Amino acid sequence: MGSRVSVALGAAALVVGLATTPAHAVQTETGSTASTTAPCALSLGSVNAGGDHLSQRITATAPITAGNTGVVAPNRFADGLARLSGSWTHEPEVPGTTSYVGQVVLGSSMYTAGYRLNSGDEKVDLARIGGGWDQFSFFEESRYDEGASSTSVYRTHEYGLRKDGTLVRWRLAKGVWQSAGSYPGFSAVRTMTLISQTRTYDTFLANTRSGALYTIRIPVAVPMKPVVKVVRSSTWQAFDHLIAEKCGQYGTLLLGIDKETQAGYLYAVGRASGTSTVIKGLGKVPTTFNAPVYFRWAGVAWANPPLSGE
Repeated sequence: MGSRVSVALGAAALVVGLATTPAHAVQTETGSTASTTAPCALSLGSVNAGGDHLSQRITATAPITAGNTGVVAPNRFADGLARLSGSWTHEPEVPGTTSYVGQVVLGSSMYTAGYRLNSGDEKVDLARIGGGWDQFSFFEESRYDEGASSTSVYRTHEYGLRKDGTLVRWRLAKGVWQSAGSYPGFSAVRTMTLISQTRTYDTFLANTRSGALYTIRIPVAVPMKPVVKVVRSSTWQAFDHLIAEKCGQYGTLLLGIDKETQAGYLYAVGRASGTSTVIKGLGKVPTTFNAPVYFRWAGVAWANPPLSGE
């Protein structure tokens, strides 16, 4: 366990003192803070061993602020059954009612799950998508929506990393999952997180078991041909979960979670550009990370700007 802690601290030490693109979001090199915008923050979601849906706000203040972990909804899933989750959306409906929708792996099956709070009927609706998901180590959904106009682009892609190292993609069209390609060669990847969404590509940030940090750009076009670039060559192997949120125009607020030590570290990442990418370690998050499943709470795609980290 001690070696894992030193690895995580080493990752932070590697980047301390560097400037970062979204400098307005964190304390600047002179110690002042911008007054025009609030610090960047990440809405962290999780599912605990009891199947509760949780939420915690982590803010890039100096020092880092970790809000209380709140129970969004208790007993959403059977105890210990949740294995993986993509990002979840939440949307106000009639006054006082909010709907929550996301994809979750329960046991070996993938489901679209949804529920409404304060609606008088708060049961979870589960629509089974398919089985075989015990063979996957990562899942995420990318929702890109330019709004309602004749030239707007809307798309939803689902991504899964199979344990044999194959990255698999589906396109979601009218509720139906359509195969949109796969690509082998990612067996060294430990975990990934979505950092960029455009009309023509999605980009993930991934760490490997040997400690490297990469971007994986995946063009929307078929056949699927990812473009991989090294960002860092070492020190990132400790993290079992990476969670990213937009920070500034082109930056990313990145949370790395080490399940063994139950510790998390926060980073401000400039626009991804290979080894010249600027990364600033903001420090250890003052809370304990002991949930088996983590994800990002996101608003609906049409009302929120896309991630723009690359």
